[in-house]
Amino acid sequence: MKKKLRIFFVWILVSLIFQLGGHSLLNYQVQKVMGLTVVDSESPIISQLKAIIPGSDLTNIQVSYAKDYLAYMEKGTLKVFNLKKEKIVFEKKSPSSTDKTLGVLTYQWLPDRNILLYFYAKKNPNEVTTVKVYPSKTIPSTPSIEPETEDPNQAKIVSKEVPAEPRYEKRYGSPQLTELYSLELPNSDEDIAPDDRLNSFDPPSGSEKISAGGKLEKFVVATSTNLMYLTVTNGSTQQLIKIDVNKKVSTLSEAREFIENMAISDRFATLYIDSKVGAVQQVVALSDGKRQVISKKNDDRILGVRKGKVYIGEVVNNELVKIKTTADLKMMKENPSLKTEWEGSIPFNENVRVLIGVKGQIVVYDNQTAYIVIDSHLEEAKLQGDENYVSVDGSVLIQLTEAEISTHVELKPLKP
Repeated sequence: MKKKLRIFFVWILVSLIFQLGGHSLLNYQVQKVMGLTVVDSESPIISQLKAIIPGSDLTNIQVSYAKDYLAYMEKGTLKVFNLKKEKIVFEKKSPSSTDKTLGVLTYQWLPDRNILLYFYAKKNPNEVTTVKVYPSKTIPSTPSIEPETEDPNQAKIVSKEVPAEPRYEKRYGSPQLTELYSLELPNSDEDIAPDDRLNSFDPPSGSEKISAGGKLEKFVVATSTNLMYLTVTNGSTQQLIKIDVNKKVSTLSEAREFIENMAISDRFATLYIDSKVGAVQQVVALSDGKRQVISKKNDDRILGVRKGKVYIGEVVNNELVKIKTTADLKMMKENPSLKTEWEGSIPFNENVRVLIGVKGQIVVYDNQTAYIVIDSHLEEAKLQGDENYVSVDGSVLIQLTEAEISTHVELKPLKP
């Protein structure tokens, strides 16, 4: 009897294995037929293609999550280019050809889907409004004599109060309004127009709060919670602004604080910032309204966060000399222990860009060289384009070469 039961359970197990394998194979074949790129949770989407973009002097190049769309600025206009079909599928022009503070201010692709978030500034049509103001007190009228009874000898003097006349006052708001849009792109093989959607702030005055700050600079998004953070700089002052899932705008920066860089946790939406107040430089974590100092060392800088690790670089005399990590926890503690992952020397000035790839590689690159630290080893990749960019997952190199009236773009795996 036991032998029969064993045989029975073995056949059940074999059947389940074949079912799961068949399902995986069928799913793989369907994705191939539909032209989808097959990836797993640990592997980025790799794309290798060439295209020609009409136009030159393109700036702020950003490739989409699926590596099939390219967003860029050209002469004050945001454009999105379908790399597979080699055509422009979206444009957002500035409302002014002379005022450089208007139009698209900044944008960013979501790291897990083909949605582009962007901020757009326009003139406030109701910058000056007239409101009716009523005084809080009433004005007494001329006293009158009213009889208390029918006997005129018992009459008394009564003073009536009448409402004061309202007055009109002018109220001055922000000269411009800043709006948040989400642009959702279809599958790049489809001929469907993108969905450009306005996200209203709650209350609407949040738009003026952003506009009043000045120039939008750094911008990060937590896909796990839809929280957004951005820095807005006006002269020597800077504000750290938070936009929650309900599009409510609030200010988080401290007095005289300047944020040089920031990164957001892909798990817990914790914001990590390089906070500088006067001569004091710190790496700080912000979560649930609390601030925790991660490092008090003046040379430490936040590099990024990926898959449960916070990456901190030690920068001395414009050289990255050490990379340290600590666990990305839901409840961060003050001064956690930092583990040294790598030591050496990488040029680290204001022209370099830094990202943490999906395989844990740290990519530091300028327009000529990409320095890649992986498994505690440093490797280099020489870049050939007139302009060079790396996808946010660290997997793909985007090379741009200018022609007379066009730009040649090539996407290929980033390799040393």
